[in-house]
Amino acid sequence: MWLKLFFLLLYFVVLFMLARIFEAVVWYETGVFSTQLVDPVTLSYKRLKTILECRGLGYSGLAEKKDVCELVEKSGELTQGELYSAIKKEKEQTEAGDSSTTHFSGEMHFYELVEDTKDGIWLVQVIAQDQEALLGQSNWGKMVKKVSQFGIRTGTFNCSNDYRSCIKRGWQHSTLIMSVPQTSASKGKVMLKEYNGRCIETENIFRWMTSHVAHRIKTLHQSEQLVEEWHSDQAHPVKMFLFASLSQPPAFFSSLSVKFTGRIEFIFVDVRHWDNHSSLSEIGVTHSPAYILKMPEGIYRYGNSTGEFLSLAAMDTFLRSVQPEVNDLFVLSLVLINLLAWMDLFITQGATVKRFVVLIRTLGTYNSILLVSWLPVLFLRMVRKTNNIQSAAGHIL
Repeated sequence: MWLKLFFLLLYFVVLFMLARIFEAVVWYETGVFSTQLVDPVTLSYKRLKTILECRGLGYSGLAEKKDVCELVEKSGELTQGELYSAIKKEKEQTEAGDSSTTHFSGEMHFYELVEDTKDGIWLVQVIAQDQEALLGQSNWGKMVKKVSQFGIRTGTFNCSNDYRSCIKRGWQHSTLIMSVPQTSASKGKVMLKEYNGRCIETENIFRWMTSHVAHRIKTLHQSEQLVEEWHSDQAHPVKMFLFASLSQPPAFFSSLSVKFTGRIEFIFVDVRHWDNHSSLSEIGVTHSPAYILKMPEGIYRYGNSTGEFLSLAAMDTFLRSVQPEVNDLFVLSLVLINLLAWMDLFITQGATVKRFVVLIRTLGTYNSILLVSWLPVLFLRMVRKTNNIQSAAGHIL
């Protein structure tokens, strides 16, 4: 019997070692080859469009491959890791099918999710009573897929469910509504924008959305503005700068400015007609495009380390490590507390049953203390949420 147990243990040890070897190979490939630069000229027109889709740049008017290559180069250096991630994400979206979208039941539901969400962007399709939707089911599905990769949530509001609210808001015809925080202050007001364009193609609607979101970002055109912005405004000690020869920042950069409202200030420096390049070299910008994070501790150039791709998910992970939100801190404390509790399983002396009894007791004690410690924060957030809903109900009545 002991011989069987020995071979069974040996079998699991071999499996464990093989798994670690394969993981080491993958880590080596992703860690070394992912940082290698890719020349956009060597890619096909389809691959270049995939990169622009992930970065959130419009290419509808670019018919030549060289123009698309130039736009990719202007928005940032392309690495093997970003190319692989973009291709993988495109395949996942194709296999996943239609993305989920919210169906609003009425005014209160719309207010709670859209107008009371201060750090997010919404695209809502309003279907007027006894009318067809502005975008058909197929085009709406394409629109949902396109905007969801930039953290933009979508929903539909059917006026047949709440005709009174549609009349009050002036939604007498089927339309598209976008909500975006109006100011850069945390928990600021949300403004609703209605799409008035004649063309209802996906690319035109997306361009309309990104232009409105980009207007929230402070844009600098002259060296004097950069020097003043670089050395002032202590209210926002952490700033994310984008130096590029573009008419507006990529969509992923603009979307992150909304998500990190009140924590990180995003600034776009348009260097297309720059008058003084010495001001760039003085602050450490040797070439554009460049993504520079300025902190009290110093400056950091984004894109030099493994996994720092020009996409919303990658930069969001990086910025959350610099400026975490309350939910991130709660999850981190929860993980640390449970890791400490599991240590009792190894330091407790006695039989196996005794070890697990002590583990369960420790887990319950530690997690209870953690929840009690976080109760004041959760209570304040709940009170704020309740007050907002009550004010909305009073406004509706």
